[in-house]
Amino acid sequence: MANFRVVQSDSDLKRYADFRIARIDGQKAQTFKAFYELIARELKFPDYFEFNLESLDELLNDLDWLENDKIALYITHSDAFLSQEKSETKKAELLTILDVAAEDWKWVDEEEEGITPRELVILFQPGDAFMALLDKEEFAYDPIV
Repeated sequence: MANFRVVQSDSDLKRYADFRIARIDGQKAQTFKAFYELIARELKFPDYFEFNLESLDELLNDLDWLENDKIALYITHSDAFLSQEKSETKKAELLTILDVAAEDWKWVDEEEEGITPRELVILFQPGDAFMALLDKEEFAYDPIV
C-alpha cells in the first residue's frame, strides 16, 4: 500500500479513527514557513525543531513524544499547499521526506531497543496540482476504498 492516500471527504477518515490526525490546511500552508508552523503545532514538535526540512526529517523519524503510535498527516486543500513556493525541487524533497519516513516506520521491529513502532500515513484531498507533482516525481498514491 502506498504511503500517500487520497481522501475524497472527511467521512473517509473513519478508517483512521484510531490514528492521531494532524490536519494541515493547504490554504494556511502556502509557504514552507506556514507549513512548518502548522505541522509543529499539530504534532506537538519539541522546542528544538528548527523549521527546516532536515529537522522535519529528523523529527518524523523519531515521534517518541507522541503517545499514539498511529499518525496520519492529512493535507486538505492540497492545491493551495505550498502554492506560493516556487521551488519544485524543494517541494519534491518534502514529499520524499514524508514518503521515506512513512516507509521507514513500516520496518521498525518491536524488538529494536528503545524505539516504539509507529505507523505514519500521508492523507490528502485530491487536487490537480498536488497530484500532478506526485505523478511527476513518481510517488505512488492510493485511493481510500
